[in-house]
Amino acid sequence: MHENEIGTAVVDCAVQLHQDLGPGLLETVYEVTLARKLEKRGLIVQRQVPITIVYDGLEFEEGFRADLIINGKVIVELKSVEMIHPVHKKQLLTYLRLTGMKLGYLLNFGSPLMKDGITRIVHGQL
Repeated sequence: MHENEIGTAVVDCAVQLHQDLGPGLLETVYEVTLARKLEKRGLIVQRQVPITIVYDGLEFEEGFRADLIINGKVIVELKSVEMIHPVHKKQLLTYLRLTGMKLGYLLNFGSPLMKDGITRIVHGQL
């Protein structure tokens, strides 16, 4: 499955989940339920995946964890906040750069309308 097809499934499931549960719950609630919805669509979902940093010839796994990685191709970062800040987008872009993946989604379930809480970030060309 291509990254854009996975992205479409992520957005569809996120919008449905937001309609079903509403805004403002803990990120972990959205993480587990979104993972389940995506798995029901036949996608492979990994949760809380360590992202390794290589510096000065050493590997470190302590630094970062991606909320969801879908089919080994798309990173999904979940938030449940009033407002997305530039640092949230930078975080996802860093994850993409460190993993070599090209597509990521920042989903803010704290937004009153899910369509306003979706940020698509591309690193490189798809």
